[in-house]
Amino acid sequence: MSLNRPQAEAILQIENDRVIITQWRFSPGAETGWHKHGYDYIVVPSIKGKLLLETSEGENIAELEAGQSYYRAVGVEHNVINVNDYPYSFVEIELK
Repeated sequence: MSLNRPQAEAILQIENDRVIITQWRFSPGAETGWHKHGYDYIVVPSIKGKLLLETSEGENIAELEAGQSYYRAVGVEHNVINVNDYPYSFVEIELK
């Protein structure tokens, strides 16, 4: 996590024995901080925008469309940064 970046806000919506559902809200320039998921997960973008994904292998800009979900497998450490000049949000569904 960068000392210069604000922290994205994680709002837990549901957690039970099957899923963890979290809404992530990012101000412009905000980041999640480096983390690794313990479960496979699905991300559902709330609006169109771009996110910078940092991994140990480098950086990648993801161009996301509202409602266009994507799936990721457990295990890759990463940091997510809002590179838009407006607030951004998505819903993350972790599959237990």
